Amino acid sequence: MARYRNALPQLTGRLFLTDGGLETTLVFQEGVDLPEFAAFTLLREPAGRAALRAYFDRYIGIAETCGAGFVLESVTWRANPDWGRRLGYSAEQLVAANRDSIRELESLRELRERDSMPMVISGNVGPRGDGYDPSHRMRADEAQDYHRVQIDLFAETAADMITAMTMNYVEEALGIVGAARDAGIPSVIAFTVETDGRLPTGQTLGEAIDQIDSETGAAPAYFMVNCAHTSHFAPSFVPGAPWTRRILGVRANASRRSHAELDESTELDSGDPEEFGREYRALRERFPQINVLGGCCGTDHRHVRAVADACALG
Repeated sequence: MARYRNALPQLTGRLFLTDGGLETTLVFQEGVDLPEFAAFTLLREPAGRAALRAYFDRYIGIAETCGAGFVLESVTWRANPDWGRRLGYSAEQLVAANRDSIRELESLRELRERDSMPMVISGNVGPRGDGYDPSHRMRADEAQDYHRVQIDLFAETAADMITAMTMNYVEEALGIVGAARDAGIPSVIAFTVETDGRLPTGQTLGEAIDQIDSETGAAPAYFMVNCAHTSHFAPSFVPGAPWTRRILGVRANASRRSHAELDESTELDSGDPEEFGREYRALRERFPQINVLGGCCGTDHRHVRAVADACALG
C-alpha cells in the first residue's frame, strides 16, 4: 500500500536524501552491462537484484546515520513502451518490470524504514526519447496518452508519487502531470538544463515552471533539477521568485561538462565530492526550501555523503 501518497513528508521542509547516478555508477564503477542505459533490466536475474539492493543500501545507510528522510527512486527511467521495445520487452514484460521495481523498493522500506527516517517510494518516469535531445517532441495530449500506461500502473502499487526525470521540453512534462493527476498520484517534474541554465529548447527554467503551474493549476507537488551541474542552473535561480520557490529538489551532475560533451565521453567524470557538497551547501544557503538532495551522472555515495556533511546533516 502507498504510505505517504496523501501527505508527502518532504513537503514539510524536512531534509531528505536520495541516491546518486545509478546508471553511471553501475556501468563505469561496477562494470555492469546496461543496454540502452536501462537499469530495470537487472530485475530479470537474482544477481541484478542483488546489485541494485547493495546500491540502495549504501545510500540508505547515509540517511540513517544523519537523521534525514529518504526518497527511494525506482529503476524505471527507461521502462516506457518505446525503450522497452528497443530492449526486446513485450508489453506484459514491461508491466512486470515496472511492478517488480516498486516491489523491490517496498521490500527495502519494510526492512529499513524507521520513525526517524521516513522512506518515500517514487515511480521514476523517463522521457520518451533522448534525455538531452528534444528534437522529437510530442504535444501535451500525446505525452499524456503515451505515459499514462506506466503512471496508471504506478498508481496501482505502493508508489507514493511519480518523478519525471530529465525532462527537456515542457509539453512532455505537461502530459505527465496530466496523467498523474488523472491517476490520483502526486507528480514531481525534474527538468534538465544546458550550461546556460535554459532547457534544451531554449525556454528558461522559470518560464517552464510557470507554464506548467499556469496550465495545470499548480498540480505538481514540486519541481526539481537533475542531470546538470549546479554551476549551470544555480545562477538562474531568482531569490523570492514564485517559480524558484517551487524547486524543492536537486540531483546535480558531478561534471561541469555540457550534455554534448558527456555524450561523447568514454570515461566517467566524478568531479570532487567535497566540492560537490560545498556547492549544495551554498545553494541551500540561498534557497533553503531546497530539501530533497541527491545526485545524477557521475555521482555516487561519496557525493551524497559529502552533501549530508556539508549541509550539517551528520
